[in-house]
Amino acid sequence: MENRRTWLKKIGLGTLGLGMSQYPSFARPLIRDHSTYLDTTTIQLNANENPYGPSPLARIAMTESVHLSNRYGWSTTSKLVAAIAEKNNVTKDQIVLDAGSTKILNLSLWHAARQKGSFIMADTTFNFWKSPAKSLGLREINVALTADKKHDLKAMLKAIEPDTRLVYICNPNNPTGTICDRNALIAFIAEASKKTLVLVDEAYIDLTDQESLSPLVANNKNLIIARTFSKLYGLAGARIGYALAHEATIKKLKSLQSWPNGSLSVVSKAAALASLKDVSFYKKVYSLNATARTYTIEQLEQLNITCIPSHANFLYFSLANYQKDFFEQLEDHDILGTRIYEEKGQWTRITIGTMDEMKSFIAALK
Repeated sequence: MENRRTWLKKIGLGTLGLGMSQYPSFARPLIRDHSTYLDTTTIQLNANENPYGPSPLARIAMTESVHLSNRYGWSTTSKLVAAIAEKNNVTKDQIVLDAGSTKILNLSLWHAARQKGSFIMADTTFNFWKSPAKSLGLREINVALTADKKHDLKAMLKAIEPDTRLVYICNPNNPTGTICDRNALIAFIAEASKKTLVLVDEAYIDLTDQESLSPLVANNKNLIIARTFSKLYGLAGARIGYALAHEATIKKLKSLQSWPNGSLSVVSKAAALASLKDVSFYKKVYSLNATARTYTIEQLEQLNITCIPSHANFLYFSLANYQKDFFEQLEDHDILGTRIYEEKGQWTRITIGTMDEMKSFIAALK
């Protein structure tokens, strides 16, 4: 036992005794991009990842589960489903697992596209799933955001057509960071779901003080909620997502999987289970993100850069008044950013990293 503890400490995994002040160095990213390994020089503020990494408990669980990778791990799947059910106050029959919430979005699309028709999404929102939606024969209907970059729920409700198969709401919205009023969103779902499927993407809900809409799925067959372990829990690379829906809807979603709940590795499931137990870690991540986000907004506004109030781990801001070449400044300082999402106003997004990373980001802009 002593040898094992010594070994874990040597490779950086025996960390249960670490204070949160040590998390930034403990959880530093191991890769710069998809091809250059062990390069920690680039500040990665482009993908809304958790800069603190998986929790210490998750890292230990992942390491200890590697030797079980020759097995399918059915019992671990059952334990994870049970833990997710408890967290979200739903039953195990109201959950389906898949490899990341993007797979959940695809699964929902396959379900919606059983009949050809249209789908509704905001402009601008997370749209990686738009191309497969069109490939499945669904027609796109865009609804502009409000002036303050929020979902226009009234306009989206009016946009529903007789052949609309799906309405997508990302809450909080990516890339704007805005959040729907919970009561307004509940009222929208009640009306919209009478006509079509409503897919609510809650990838970032754990970074807010707003409760999940999970209690609604028990009585609504036309509501699917997509959730992920990628953001607050720092498991983006482990690919763990799940859908919450009515039991009848879950059965339909599972019918589109060749092996229901079978796409997660033993290692990923172990990480997810441990992450749910590591309450102190994700509470601290929540706090660190909020502090760094507040700092970044204040600093950007001092540079006359307009920011949208954010409820996530990223910021949406306008470069209209910024006099330098923003992307050139990032490149010169080895910082990865994103792109222009809206030409009018030159709106872009940046991920909230550690406080040190955000100080480097602000220094680069100055």
